Amino acid sequence: MIIGKVVGSVFSTRKSEKLVGNKFMIVRPEESMNSEGNDLVAIDIIGAGIGEKVLVARGSAARIGCDMKEAPVDAAIVGIIDEGQEIFD
Repeated sequence: MIIGKVVGSVFSTRKSEKLVGNKFMIVRPEESMNSEGNDLVAIDIIGAGIGEKVLVARGSAARIGCDMKEAPVDAAIVGIIDEGQEIFD
């Protein structure tokens, strides 16, 4: 699991039928959490908003975390961080 910040959203009218009805957000991982340094698209089952700090599950944990075991999901927002050690600018 990684910590990141929601920096945008993605809108898609055509997608796999297993993804219909879901919201997708662009998450910028905390620098120390992601050696690649790239933003990622995550399915949002929590209702996170732009600017919020979130917990993101990746890989098979993402599919399990959002109860979509058969969907093509690689990252899922599974929590919104209310407080914790400050790691963001």
